[in-house]
Amino acid sequence: MTAPSVDRNARSSAWYGDEIDAFHARSDAEVLGQLLASSSGAGFAADPNQSDAWRLQIDLLRSALAGLEGWIFLEFEVPRLGSRIDAVLVCGSLVAPIEFKVGATTYERGDREQAWDYALDLKNFHAASRDADVMPMLVATLAATSDEGWLDPHADGVRPPLRTNADGLGDSIRTALSLARGASIDGDAWCRAPYRPTPTIVQAARRLYAGHSVDSISRSDAGARNLRVTSSRVQTIIEEAREHRRKAVVFVTGVPGAGKTLVGLDVATRRREIQDPTHAVYLSGNGPLVAVLTEALVRDEVARRRLAGERVRKGDARQGVKAFIQNVHHFRDAGVRDGVRAPADRVVIFDEAQRAWNRDKTVDFMKRRKKVAGFDQSEPQFLLSYVDRHEGWAVVVCLVGGGQEIHTGEAGIREWLEVLAAGFPSWSVHVSPALRGPEHGAVDALESLATRGSLELDRDLHLATSMRSFRAESVSNFIGAVLDGEVEAARAFRDEFGARYPLALTRNLDRARGWIRDHARGSERYGLVASSQALRLKPHAIDVRVDIDPVHWFLDDADDTRSSYYLEDAATEFQVQGLELDWVCVNWDADLRRDESGWSCHDFHGKKWRTMRAADRRRYLMNSYRVLLTRARQGMILFVPPGDAGDPTRPPDFYDWTYAYLAEIGIPELV
Repeated sequence: MTAPSVDRNARSSAWYGDEIDAFHARSDAEVLGQLLASSSGAGFAADPNQSDAWRLQIDLLRSALAGLEGWIFLEFEVPRLGSRIDAVLVCGSLVAPIEFKVGATTYERGDREQAWDYALDLKNFHAASRDADVMPMLVATLAATSDEGWLDPHADGVRPPLRTNADGLGDSIRTALSLARGASIDGDAWCRAPYRPTPTIVQAARRLYAGHSVDSISRSDAGARNLRVTSSRVQTIIEEAREHRRKAVVFVTGVPGAGKTLVGLDVATRRREIQDPTHAVYLSGNGPLVAVLTEALVRDEVARRRLAGERVRKGDARQGVKAFIQNVHHFRDAGVRDGVRAPADRVVIFDEAQRAWNRDKTVDFMKRRKKVAGFDQSEPQFLLSYVDRHEGWAVVVCLVGGGQEIHTGEAGIREWLEVLAAGFPSWSVHVSPALRGPEHGAVDALESLATRGSLELDRDLHLATSMRSFRAESVSNFIGAVLDGEVEAARAFRDEFGARYPLALTRNLDRARGWIRDHARGSERYGLVASSQALRLKPHAIDVRVDIDPVHWFLDDADDTRSSYYLEDAATEFQVQGLELDWVCVNWDADLRRDESGWSCHDFHGKKWRTMRAADRRRYLMNSYRVLLTRARQGMILFVPPGDAGDPTRPPDFYDWTYAYLAEIGIPELV
């Protein structure tokens, strides 16, 4: 009697799973029947070509796995990537994801990256694969030759994908088994183990827009539970406001990379249908973020609909996306044009709300650029008054990052609170206690709201755990200590994450580029970043005045010279805020430099550096480096130029103190 196959709903993310003995005992029709049933239940219509491919894979695996003990899983779902691994072999201490390219005669680079991505995803996010030897395979069934052997593993135990044809699959598996070390894995426990993904914001947006919940694409540990709790709490406040026909403002705070944008996207995607009475719109004043997310969602929507056999134009898909995600300034302008009508949306989500413009900048912009005379409000004041035009209920959700203001005229969250205290007495205000922190400068405004009786403190509205750097959650604390000059604290945080989050320091940009390329695998994205004030990196062929297109830089492949992969164009804080890469090279110029008294801030004007005197400009520059230093999910290298004694704009002492300080706090030097 054969063991029952895995119940995917209760026990596994695989469409089919069995012990190898049971897999051999089942007929092709039984295995194929379960794959077809699972695909139908997942809303995937398997066409005859897919069925034929499955038949061939089943046949190849029967032959390759003859005489082995272990488990085989077919169509193993990878929520973060929105795809499925063709097969995963769990045998002894080996976990081998297998990507089949049926009928292929060559090994394409993109296919190899796909196999590598699957292996890395299992290693990083699947609990039972974390300590396993992960050896991915790419099977081009009709290729003339196979690789002669396995390459050495990287530090985390993941080997580069081995390329094999159909005839070589069995030998490749047996060689992998001979190389695998460690404790034997229980296949039944492996298929039950939790999958704890940490998607990039682009990956998350794609999955949420496609109808998935934040639960299905996020981790299930303490930090991610906080994410789900926060999202759920915001949803509850919205429903209560609707039920009781009242208006509310919700302030969601969080450390860099904790998932504030993810909370906003989750709320918005759940209420994206125009006809929904609680229709929501996601707004951001971050132009690059809006452009990148919009293009990513459009590309994904077109690909999914075409895969389903639907004829769709990119322009049509774009219209749907634009109704869901908008630039906050376009939203504002619509309210100015029609001074009476309420917006179409009763739930309005403002990402990076602390970056909304103060009164002076808004008035100046409306007068000069929009030719609107007599405008006399800050952006928070006008946006609240626009939403307040609704009769009955409405909810504004403000996503707040501390220390993230990077441009002149950004009001900070204090402006929102003062406006609420002064002019919106009927609105209830929900905030986390973290909003009392010094980085927000909002204590007085909160006290004013509290005396009015409309303030509710709610701990569930704060995201305390960074999930961007999934290898080491204390990276944001480390960066904070570095910029605050807290040497001992920085060392302690550095020791805490150790090799789990690689860091390096160099004075040679070519070595920095090589370090990043050596560390990145599969389709992991990497790039150069620099401060918008870093004007004396030009001798190193980095010109921050070149305005990169963030859509190409963040979304295009490694064969496009405009992409981040080329390591030619550096993105500034304005182009990367709210987004992330896997590996980053931070190029550190003399605009922010260390000396015997701490940090000093400078801008380059004409032919020389000038010291920044204004407190707000110094704060913006420090925040710019905070943004740049918190973009990397997996690791980063810092390039501090050596300077040039013959160039009065780049003397070595402008850079030496900074380099020595970064080395002192424990960043390993790459020489």
